[in-house]
Amino acid sequence: MVTLSNTYLNLIDIHKQNDPRTGEIIEVLKQQNPILDDAVAMECNMGPIHRHGIRTGLPQPAWGALYKGIPQSKSSVQQVDDTTGFLEARSAIDTRALELSKNPAALRLGEAMSHLEAMNQEMATGLFYHDTATTPERFKGLSARFNQRGAGAGNQIIDAGSTGPNNTSIWFVTWGDHACHLLYPQGSKAGVMREDKGEQRVNDPHGDPFYVKEEVFRWHMGLAVKDWRYVVRIANIDVPAMLAGNVNLYRFMREAYWRLQSRRMDGKTSRIAIYANRDVLSALDGLSTGIPGGTGNNAFLHVTPKEIEGKEVLTYRTMPLRETDALLNTEARVL
Repeated sequence: MVTLSNTYLNLIDIHKQNDPRTGEIIEVLKQQNPILDDAVAMECNMGPIHRHGIRTGLPQPAWGALYKGIPQSKSSVQQVDDTTGFLEARSAIDTRALELSKNPAALRLGEAMSHLEAMNQEMATGLFYHDTATTPERFKGLSARFNQRGAGAGNQIIDAGSTGPNNTSIWFVTWGDHACHLLYPQGSKAGVMREDKGEQRVNDPHGDPFYVKEEVFRWHMGLAVKDWRYVVRIANIDVPAMLAGNVNLYRFMREAYWRLQSRRMDGKTSRIAIYANRDVLSALDGLSTGIPGGTGNNAFLHVTPKEIEGKEVLTYRTMPLRETDALLNTEARVL
């Protein structure tokens, strides 16, 4: 059994400590967004901004000799500011409907669910695709950091070979203080707020007034990548070819596994997870079970069920495989 410890806190942990009343909201978000099962959250150190250093080079050691000095050297660090952004949603329900309900609180939460789901989908999309260069009010996601093959972070991109327009990616992400972590503004309640605005007078489309009970939800979120070596992107996966069974996904998964700086998942210093959409997971399942175009039953050795924190999870080399529809099948080719 694989067990992840609570050495690093996620949003659930932080809310249990600081504000149990909003825990139900976070639980809903977690159910809809599997990334929150893995990602650790850290408070920004400059309000809505988190300033940290990314190590870009190691110091140069030297062989010593008697009566010979040791040359001085130092590591190179680049200072980076990562920012947070926030989403807002407003839920309103007619007070007359609440008067007729046996459980008004449950009715209000049920009405808010659609808003929460929309917020959750947008945040999950942001973790992969948002870019402050084009949308400065948002935060910088993973694709904006791993968007060009070559040196540095580009060395962590594995090209699956597609030259067409319909591509997708698989992400290997290490969560931890030394790797990737979510951000929330300094002094905030882990970035999520539920505010009851009480009874409000509103107008219907004809301009006639009525009264509602109103809630506002606000979610602050950011992302920091402290060391790009702990993330790998398998890019340029040809979706039509993959669905036809003509892409050897396990070859690229193996390359990604060995490209990670560390493959330890002890739950204390790191949590590693693999993210893909349902079409990729379906294709992996097909390759594992020997459907036409697959590689036979032996491939099942690569994808196995494990028990993680009391739940059965599909894993690849002990790393949980997480399904997220935030990953698109229409990604542009990464050059």
